[in-house]
Amino acid sequence: MWKLALRNVLRHKARTGMTLLAIIAGVVGLILSGGFVQDIFTQLGEALIHSQSGHIQLSRTGYFEHGARSPEKYLIAQPEPIRREISAIKGVEDVMGRIYFAGLLNNGRSDLPIVGEGVEASREARLGSGMVISAGRMLEDKDTQGMMVGYGLAHALKLKPGDWATLVMNTADGALNSLDFQVVGVFQTLAKDYDARAVRIPLSAAQYLLATHGVNTLVVSLKHTRDTAPITAVLSRKFAGTGLETKTWLELNDFYAKTVKMYDVQFGVLRIIILLMVLLSVINSVNMSVYERVGEFGTMMALGNRSSKVFALIITENTIIGLAGATLGVVLGIVLALIISAIGIPMPPPPNADLSYTAHIRVVPSVVAGAFAVGLIATFIAAFLPAARVHRIPVVDALRQNV
Repeated sequence: MWKLALRNVLRHKARTGMTLLAIIAGVVGLILSGGFVQDIFTQLGEALIHSQSGHIQLSRTGYFEHGARSPEKYLIAQPEPIRREISAIKGVEDVMGRIYFAGLLNNGRSDLPIVGEGVEASREARLGSGMVISAGRMLEDKDTQGMMVGYGLAHALKLKPGDWATLVMNTADGALNSLDFQVVGVFQTLAKDYDARAVRIPLSAAQYLLATHGVNTLVVSLKHTRDTAPITAVLSRKFAGTGLETKTWLELNDFYAKTVKMYDVQFGVLRIIILLMVLLSVINSVNMSVYERVGEFGTMMALGNRSSKVFALIITENTIIGLAGATLGVVLGIVLALIISAIGIPMPPPPNADLSYTAHIRVVPSVVAGAFAVGLIATFIAAFLPAARVHRIPVVDALRQNV
């Protein structure tokens, strides 16, 4: 059966070529579009991790829900023992403390409300590979009175590296405290709203202004993002019952989850459209091929072959075409993905951001397997109806096609 089907496929070169072309185009389209979407997910996720949230954050229970207004009520008083425990876990690259605050930033002429972070400069510099420095440099350990400001905030207060500004805030007890800082850098992240009101100062300076020695969160940086879930589970077990809770970068970045959901829906619609295009193209090609060969099938049945064998032959022929087309589509799609990725695709800034980026086409095994399956299944379905019609046609009517 397979040998005869292969001979028939090779004998009808024009029809086979048209069907193969439709399958290949569909499979390549799915691989390229799916790889492009996966690259968006990966780049967006890594940018959020390495500019703001880290992979995992550990804090006092309730801080993430209620601590935004009163971060001083959710302090980890003794962070060092906890830091050592987390650092000992396999897969953890670094652990850094952060303390959050709100206040006013004054440039000598006007002031604006800000949200700020006290950070450990050298550790944050290693984590912050996704943060773009548009002017100046990253905060360093030596900058005891240094400050980084968001791009939008720097523009609003006309601040540049080297300028001094006064930060005013309330301590945990409600007293007013202030300190002068020199701007060392202006940063940009993917969140334009965050850049419009964010500042970063040394952790020790923030603790001085807030009159505390604690931190709000311990930010965990991992060697591999894929280890986020298992290490989060380890941390949850280790600190269960201690009044501490963990949040992954996925839980901390609601924008990312909504973006992924949106693109998943769009890609699902695209997959259905491509499936229908392949299906219609293959149905048209198979229908024409079967119509031209009705006399041939009638002769086969007249010689003693059952109609079920003719049905199986048509299905087998198109299965061979589907396998060949899907395989060629996968190979071509991977080659094109690698070539396009080597060149890069310049992309405009995403919504609510000012940073453009270069997109690539990622070769994702699940996407490749899905594209292969779509090409094969579409061909099989397209062959079923014409084969069923030939299966039902009387032998006499089929033989008339030879006249």
